[in-house]
Amino acid sequence: MGLTYQRVLLKLSGEALMGELSYGIDPAVVQSIAQEVADIAASGVQVAIVVGGGNIFRGVKGAALGMDRATADYIGMIATVMNAMTLQDALERADVPTRVQTAISMQEVAEPYIRRRAMRHLEKGRVVIFGAGSGNPFFTTDTTAALRAAEIGADVLFKATKVDGVYDSDPDKNPNAKRYKTLTYGHILTQELRVMDSTAISLCKDNNIPIIVFDLNVKGNIKRAVMGEQIGTLVGGSCEVS
Repeated sequence: MGLTYQRVLLKLSGEALMGELSYGIDPAVVQSIAQEVADIAASGVQVAIVVGGGNIFRGVKGAALGMDRATADYIGMIATVMNAMTLQDALERADVPTRVQTAISMQEVAEPYIRRRAMRHLEKGRVVIFGAGSGNPFFTTDTTAALRAAEIGADVLFKATKVDGVYDSDPDKNPNAKRYKTLTYGHILTQELRVMDSTAISLCKDNNIPIIVFDLNVKGNIKRAVMGEQIGTLVGGSCEVS
């Protein structure tokens, strides 16, 4: 089976880098993710990544504890850069040329985000990791992922999570929860399904960017998604349950 997607945006949560730890970064998990990305990059896929920072600091949580929301969000953005640099190191140890671009200027450790430069890196086979969110408080890294996917002309947005797709209710609480094979953007918005925030979904809808939600913990899933295998939930089609 050939490649279904040529340019992809992979959204990783900060929590994905923790593994079984309660906080921080598990180097073994990061290296495993890097190897999967290396495999698809070697097959000719252009890969961009947006990584969250929830394993280190989450702005919304800080605000709930009394911090100024904008300040808390900026701290969260800095946390995403720490994750981006860690992932870059792991990728380059897997012999994958990688660039980190940040929406907040940190010229000593990363390039500033410049859309045309990012696209040129992708064309040259480099993985590009976008750090510091969108550079603006009050926006999630999910929204950043949708925004960057639109800006670079990605064929698809991969939302790698800890579950194997989108369900009609919480599968941890409801043993009869049904997993969707496919979903419309509108159904997610009207039913308030917890896939990505509404701004991210609307951006993907307006720019016809399909979203594939799948379990990152299953080895090889990133490559299966690139190859067009039916895994997880595809957002952008009709509504169909498993």
